[in-house]
Amino acid sequence: MQIEISNQQEKMTVTQAIEDRIIEVLEETARVHEVDDLAEVSLMFTDDETIHEMNREYRGIDRPTDVLSFALEEGEEEEIYGGPEENLLGDIIISVETATRQAEEYGHSVEREMAFLALHGMLHLLGYDHMEEEERQEMRAQEEAILASLGITRE
Repeated sequence: MQIEISNQQEKMTVTQAIEDRIIEVLEETARVHEVDDLAEVSLMFTDDETIHEMNREYRGIDRPTDVLSFALEEGEEEEIYGGPEENLLGDIIISVETATRQAEEYGHSVEREMAFLALHGMLHLLGYDHMEEEERQEMRAQEEAILASLGITRE
């Protein structure tokens, strides 16, 4: 799976260790869910101000959030014959400011929080949701199983 990471904020440092851990989590999620090797995911680090604007514009919720996902394969698209083989899963946007605050509140590392948020966003791209309690439990079980398989704990 191809993973494009961009850092569009300057308020907080995103270390190489955090990026590496996120890549590991996204690749493991792709492996578990048998995602095509040609699939592409874009992950963007941003700040509270930008994610607040996006949350208001796309979800109608007027506050910052920790992670947003924009799946590109939700609708029925016409197949283009003879075009390039692409499997664009979508975009994951993480607020580094919110992730840092949440890590402190929950008593674990920023690396663990960012890995969890990336995983949460990836599961949304793969069709998981948490609107109903049963869906929430299923999604949480997936998150915990993948994090545990990689030895990522709440420390």
